[in-house]
Amino acid sequence: MCTSLSFKTKDHYFGRNLDYEFGYNESVTVTPRNFVFRFRHAPALETHYALIGMAFVVDDYPLYYEATNEAGLSMAGLNFPGFARYFDQKQDKINVAPFEFVPYVLAQCANVAEARKLLADVNLCAENFSDKLPASPLHWHIADANCSIVAESADDGLKIYDDPVNVMTNSPTFDFHMLNLSHYMGATREIASNRFAPNVPLKAYSRGAGGFGLPGDLSSASRFVRAAFALNNSVCDGDEASSVGHFFQLLGSVAQQKGSCAVEHGYEYTIYSCCCNTARGVYYYTTYNNGCLTAVDMHREDLNRKALACYPMRTEQQVVWENASSATDKTR
Repeated sequence: MCTSLSFKTKDHYFGRNLDYEFGYNESVTVTPRNFVFRFRHAPALETHYALIGMAFVVDDYPLYYEATNEAGLSMAGLNFPGFARYFDQKQDKINVAPFEFVPYVLAQCANVAEARKLLADVNLCAENFSDKLPASPLHWHIADANCSIVAESADDGLKIYDDPVNVMTNSPTFDFHMLNLSHYMGATREIASNRFAPNVPLKAYSRGAGGFGLPGDLSSASRFVRAAFALNNSVCDGDEASSVGHFFQLLGSVAQQKGSCAVEHGYEYTIYSCCCNTARGVYYYTTYNNGCLTAVDMHREDLNRKALACYPMRTEQQVVWENASSATDKTR
């Protein structure tokens, strides 16, 4: 399961928690403008926007979990089990396989408006990357600096929803999450007041009581509510360090710890958290065992070349020692 956010201060930031029980040797991957994107049914793209994001690279093809392009458009695939449906090929549509959906959109679109137009002609077809890598049941959060949308391919086809809270999690469908959010209309960041019974002398016994009733479990519905409350009540300075730090605090409010969510083959946990400054093309991440920020700047790469640039995740904990005996011992 996962949570994605779109957040704006002076710059725009997009990122997510990737929650799963195991990883696939992911790497931060920069796809330059002249890497040839070949699609199963759509025409190949020999030139396109450059991308940066987390991907599992197989046979030199980046299977992006989420990415941002150089124009500032971002897109993340999130687990959508039980509701995702992919279809047979349709003659009157552009047939795109789910594993190539992120690069198909980000390679061509500069903003959400262009993505909407492109998606009107798309059919997500039931096609696996390979026998060993079947199509994952996903829906997608797409955002630029001005707005967010959610794309879901379900029983009634590909639907596009406006996302006014700039948050997405997992199943069920987005319209459920927005309806469910109305259950928490009374939650507030303000000091709690007595609305229970004016004649009963009730007083708040703790700070934060205005948010009493916000869910604390790890279900997708609860994470959606909690992330939406945290993000949409955010107060943050606009500089880069404050914005990035705040973004990771927001993701931390819905992070999963090993042992808290049992699944069939172990425990689901937050494998990594990421945040991309979409204006600058800088991708930051942390991993479960390494809370130190690591960054990759797409504009420090040669974006006109053809080959992918991949940076494996730094998963071992890094510690800065204030009283190290020598400079070389500062981090170990």
